[in-house]
Amino acid sequence: MNNLNLAVIGNCSYSALIDSHARIVWCCLPRFDSEPQFSSLLNNSTEDAQGVFAIDLLDVASSKQRYRPNTAIVETELRDETGSAILITDFAPRFRRFGRTFRPAAIFRQVRRLAGTPRIRIRLRPVGGFSQQRPEITHGSNHIRYVTPNLTLRLTTNASVNYILEEVPFIVDAPINMFLGPDESLTVPVSEAFREYFQETEQYWIEWSRYLTLPFEWQEDVNRAAVALKLSHFEETGAVIAAPTTSIPEAPDSGRNWDYRFCWLRDSYFVVHALNALGATKTMEGYLNYIMNIAAMSENGDLQPVFGITLNQQLHEAEISSLAGYRGMGPVRVGNDAYRQVQHDGYGSVILSCTQTFFDSRLSRKGDETLFRRLEVLGHRAAEYWNQPDAGLWELRQRQEVHTYSSVMCWAACDRLAKIASRLGENERAEYWALKATNIREEILKKAWNRELSSFTSTFGGDTVDAVLLLLPSIGLISGQDPRFASTVAQIEKELRRGAHIARYSGEDDFGRPQVAFNACTFWYIDALAILGRKVEARELFDNMLDARNSLGLLSEDIDPSTGELWGNFPQTYSMVGLIHSAMKLSKSWEDAF
Repeated sequence: MNNLNLAVIGNCSYSALIDSHARIVWCCLPRFDSEPQFSSLLNNSTEDAQGVFAIDLLDVASSKQRYRPNTAIVETELRDETGSAILITDFAPRFRRFGRTFRPAAIFRQVRRLAGTPRIRIRLRPVGGFSQQRPEITHGSNHIRYVTPNLTLRLTTNASVNYILEEVPFIVDAPINMFLGPDESLTVPVSEAFREYFQETEQYWIEWSRYLTLPFEWQEDVNRAAVALKLSHFEETGAVIAAPTTSIPEAPDSGRNWDYRFCWLRDSYFVVHALNALGATKTMEGYLNYIMNIAAMSENGDLQPVFGITLNQQLHEAEISSLAGYRGMGPVRVGNDAYRQVQHDGYGSVILSCTQTFFDSRLSRKGDETLFRRLEVLGHRAAEYWNQPDAGLWELRQRQEVHTYSSVMCWAACDRLAKIASRLGENERAEYWALKATNIREEILKKAWNRELSSFTSTFGGDTVDAVLLLLPSIGLISGQDPRFASTVAQIEKELRRGAHIARYSGEDDFGRPQVAFNACTFWYIDALAILGRKVEARELFDNMLDARNSLGLLSEDIDPSTGELWGNFPQTYSMVGLIHSAMKLSKSWEDAF
């Protein structure tokens, strides 16, 4: 049965998910939002499955899987009932070549004997995208071509081509190398290419990790989260996707199956914050460039909440009947109609993200007057829409209300524009935006506060809370020492705490009452406890979240509080960013550690 105990490899163009037995069960090529060539994660897991790249050890008895330290290279050790064993190494090539980053849409796999006389069977069964069309197959002495209308893949290998074509079991007595990628010939022997690409890719990731700013505690955990975040980065344009998968349900049989292979504006503030904390300035700068392009596209100031990785705006949603869904829990959706929604928090998200460019001296491209004028266009929309109904952060599809978080982000847009203007010496504009921000803040503090509950509420005049209220101090609306924040946290604990986890909200939405906790919300709660001085509780919950990860140190979007099972698209950027933030807040400082 499919589960989310998966490893992710990638090279900032595409990702592949690999299960504990080294089967590639999900991979879209040549980029994140392409149609899948391997899709058995959303179909079935039997030996008859299509859309899989499996290296089956016959009579397998056990498996161990790990990342090589500080890299995105995965090793899977399989052992059979007699003690024979193999090691499978998987990676997506990524390194510097000819003065630029080499990141082909390709996967390198090696099978090496560790003990005994292991017998394996290779099942390479790509499909032609969501249509699940079987490819036309041609081959030569050392390669196999898989031709579909969408893409042609070429496998180059030193293994027997006919063994692979016929899926015949054979003994592994020497290293087997397989390079699956574009329909191009390798210019060197495949074994030599593996050695070179492996060494260069490993060195790239070690060097990338070397320059991260890590907390004193939980360094390996933060590094793994940072690598996962980097793997969600579409380097060509700078976009950071929410997750590389689509339609893994938020909860069993819930129908909450969405395509997350896109870039949400709501994520931008959190992603920039995490990258800044890590010191990953080059990745952060690429992402900021993507966000600035969105600002430049919006001539009249209106923003949709989500964009494609190449800034495409039309993300039409459709259901795919050819795939049964994760564990048969359809529907499988491609595209996301959230792009049609009205979500006013995006104005603040873009402006908060771009604020970094005006104050960070490390960045090669600094914020200037031209960018400020473009951001002002968005600011005018924020000042206009701050008290207007929208779908909210949680993307309710059937109703609109005035959501507190959306209003707060509109306030933040005006507040940051005042600070940017002051930085640029634009004193008149600074006063203008400061006055806007002051007026909006005063109204939010009145209309979002419920005296009976002694809490801020999720909507103006409402009587329920949502977890995003935990972010009020970090955004800057109120101080973490404000008694209103402490009492709001208390109300959130009362309504939303599920054991050691936090739900998004408690009321019914378009699909009923949520059954699971949202992992990012639990990290927000951990941060709130730290702000309130409840660090012992915060550390206990943080350790619990580390235990909630899969065996590779990765998190999906949601978790079932009663069983601990991960649900939702995977790996989830929001969750990994939350882990980074919380670790930075809770860790002992380097100075205090000795």
